Amino acid sequence: MIASRKLFLILTTFLSTIMAKTNAQQVLPLYDDSIPNSRPSKNEETTKMDGRILVISKVTRPTLTVFLPPKDRATGTAILVCPGGGYGIVAAGHEGTDIAKRLNEDGITAFVLKYRIPNDQTMIDKEIGPLQDAQRAIQLIRLHAAQWGVKPGRLGIMGFSAGGHLASTAGTHFNKAYVENHSNANLRPDFMVLLYPVISFSDSTGHRGSRDNLIGKTPSMAKIREYSNELQVSPQTPPAFLVHAGDDNVVKVQNSIDFYEALQRNGVPAELHIYPKGGHGFGLDNPTTKDQWMDRLLNWLSAGGLLEK
Repeated sequence: MIASRKLFLILTTFLSTIMAKTNAQQVLPLYDDSIPNSRPSKNEETTKMDGRILVISKVTRPTLTVFLPPKDRATGTAILVCPGGGYGIVAAGHEGTDIAKRLNEDGITAFVLKYRIPNDQTMIDKEIGPLQDAQRAIQLIRLHAAQWGVKPGRLGIMGFSAGGHLASTAGTHFNKAYVENHSNANLRPDFMVLLYPVISFSDSTGHRGSRDNLIGKTPSMAKIREYSNELQVSPQTPPAFLVHAGDDNVVKVQNSIDFYEALQRNGVPAELHIYPKGGHGFGLDNPTTKDQWMDRLLNWLSAGGLLEK
């Protein structure tokens, strides 16, 4: 019996050590009670592999997955990651968990957001659903900052493709709270990281599928302008780091260029990297170049003092 207890203690200590040194994950429901802006509906969420891409469809119960870096490497900087998917699915693997684990390697706490997919049958107002989830995630992280080791002024948001639209919406529409905010938590991200992002909903530049899924197929010009985030930049917009490929035939590179120029006009610090090739949706690794955009991002974060312990 004594030997068994000793073995149990040894195994427990070993597992605790492993958890402390690897990506400890905790999946949290985004809302404690009822989900705002939702209609009663069955949970029909599905998860599958589409080739090499992990796809989550019909999301109606949003979650936040916490990835903590090893304590001895933690910098106090955190990033909320919004995977892409055209507001039709959530590409939760190569634009979610893979990114979070890579950020952990450099001491950055990561949170992957599984946000609701806009749907008239499951939502009262589908156009604000994803933004509500992004704001709630920011609110939740700030409320638990001490628990997760997030320092003040060090919470950024990262988005890929349509997740980049969501991230840039959070970075340009933060003055209005779309969730209850009794604690008056700051809903403005401190910086943005945008990878081949949908920015504009204009006919000439925008990604039509994302626009149709979020605001419908016959939106007013006022609604198109409201969600064309290059038109919503102000001097209060957080600094941004952008990456795009010039040959992206899904989301035009002009999205990133227009957003960068709007940031410049408003005196907001920004850095833009355009690779000649790479297409769309490459995630961590653009196979056409040996250059790693993550290295460029780490340089940018370091220059801003965001990797200092």
